[in-house]
Amino acid sequence: MFRQARYDEPLIFEIGRKNTSKSERNNVVPEKISRKKLPEIPSLTEPEVVRHYTRLSQMNYGVDTGFYPLGSCTMKYTPKIVEEIAGFEEVNLHPYQSQSTVQGSLRIMYELEQMLKEIGGVDDVTLQPAAGAHGEFTGMLITRAYHESRNESRTEVILPDTAHGTNPASAHMAGFDVVEIPSEDGMVCLKALKNALSDKTAAFMLTNPNTLGIFEENVCEIAEAVHDAGALLYYDGANLNAIMGKARPGDMGFDLVHFNLHKTFCTPHGGGGPGAGPVGVKSFLRKFLPIPQVEYDEKKYYLNYDKPDSIGKISPFYGNFAVLLKAYVYIKLLGGNGLKNVAELSVLNANYMKEKLKKHYPLPYKNLRKHEFVLAGSELKEKNARTLDLAKMLLDYGLHAPTIYFPHLVDEAIMIEPTETESKNEMDKFIHAMIKISKNPLKNYSPKNTSAGKIDEIGAAKNMILSWKMFKEKK
Repeated sequence: MFRQARYDEPLIFEIGRKNTSKSERNNVVPEKISRKKLPEIPSLTEPEVVRHYTRLSQMNYGVDTGFYPLGSCTMKYTPKIVEEIAGFEEVNLHPYQSQSTVQGSLRIMYELEQMLKEIGGVDDVTLQPAAGAHGEFTGMLITRAYHESRNESRTEVILPDTAHGTNPASAHMAGFDVVEIPSEDGMVCLKALKNALSDKTAAFMLTNPNTLGIFEENVCEIAEAVHDAGALLYYDGANLNAIMGKARPGDMGFDLVHFNLHKTFCTPHGGGGPGAGPVGVKSFLRKFLPIPQVEYDEKKYYLNYDKPDSIGKISPFYGNFAVLLKAYVYIKLLGGNGLKNVAELSVLNANYMKEKLKKHYPLPYKNLRKHEFVLAGSELKEKNARTLDLAKMLLDYGLHAPTIYFPHLVDEAIMIEPTETESKNEMDKFIHAMIKISKNPLKNYSPKNTSAGKIDEIGAAKNMILSWKMFKEKK
């Protein structure tokens, strides 16, 4: 039976063997890369190590521990069965294996492409992009290749002021100049769009519903205007959770569509990954898709590299397979009616919370919202506080803050997205806390109940400490 060592006994669990001679260490590690002195790691017992890391895990906040209302992010709970299946030994394949030995994986990829085609209303899909922004960049490269194939020199991409923050970056990285147009009543201003369109316009990038949670009701007229100008219409799929099974971007007139598998199709995301941003296209853009494409000849599945007009390879190997598999399982589990139910519940939850909170925080623009809504924290300033103070106070209620200060066209923006996975009880807790804070917001007070207090964010940006060595040097 394991026994804790006494202070005067040799430690049972020791990190860093102090009694190992230099010659013994060099038998294992080459001299040129071996440590010249032992690492400064304490000798600890096993219980001390276990308790330290367990305590750290309890200090974290995630969607498995509570409500995560980050607007525009769709931080939904992930069913554990998809995580379990993604961990199967059979899924752990080497990318250099012969295609004949990975027919099951290729079939999953091929069938996922077919499902995404149906959901998005497109004619073909690439699974390779490793993130939403990577999907945007891929779409912009396809846009550029399309216009070049027509001997057209189109240099501009138009965006509304409700666009996702990565849209302008993706367009710029693909070599385009970015033109921003204003909104009107929270939607694309048609007059501004038509004035901005020209023979220089390569594409118009749009999210629908947009970042305010408002459905672009003039989307068909938008598509007509963009196409009349000879440009392409690009769909940012960040908000697809609100409409899947109810409406398809391809039917609205979009030529390119990207999907966020790590948002809409349940892979947990945040902290840099993992992610996947497949891109769907209409048939006239099919030949520009990245290589290789997963195809089926009625006998076997294979990777097709023979695409002379392709934009080429945009990621190592064939995509983030674990994320693709989770999305495949999720769609199979829910089926068409289940995906439609996801959209309906996400819209219902968002509008329930909006109706409860709009009496306490201004709701700019239209009343009806889809999966998310944006409140204005401007009235907090009358009480000597700001949206940032509200976000910090929510932490003291054991709640994660929503997205704040985005989109920029709303003063002191508070962007809330409950997703379909939250219960009424969980949403009511958040609503109660928001109402209570609105009555008595306290500047620079919170958080007081968290493991770390309020951070000096300006000081942290100016005086970055990125490692424990830097921390030691600063002390």
